[in-house]
Amino acid sequence: SSVDLESAAEGHPDIAVAAAIGVPHPKWDERPLLLVVAAGDARPDTQDVKTFLAGRLPRMSVPDDVVIVQALPVGATGKIQKARLRDDYAGHYTNAVPS
Repeated sequence: SSVDLESAAEGHPDIAVAAAIGVPHPKWDERPLLLVVAAGDARPDTQDVKTFLAGRLPRMSVPDDVVIVQALPVGATGKIQKARLRDDYAGHYTNAVPS
């Protein structure tokens, strides 16, 4: 689930906040995409984050990509606006080569 992925990602020492969304994928219909905000001055490495997650989640739950962002959009209640993220990143895997 996205909550499990987000919780696992937020356990990484270089990540302050994470949001997991499903986005269209050319082979798998949909795959998770993880968006993260760095903790303090940390500079998370995307491959390191994926390796970190691979040790904590089932293989199919590990995202194909991790995107580091400055901030995540939040609504008036402080909740991350995942619908907006899905719209913004809908084409992220468009050029992924099916294997």
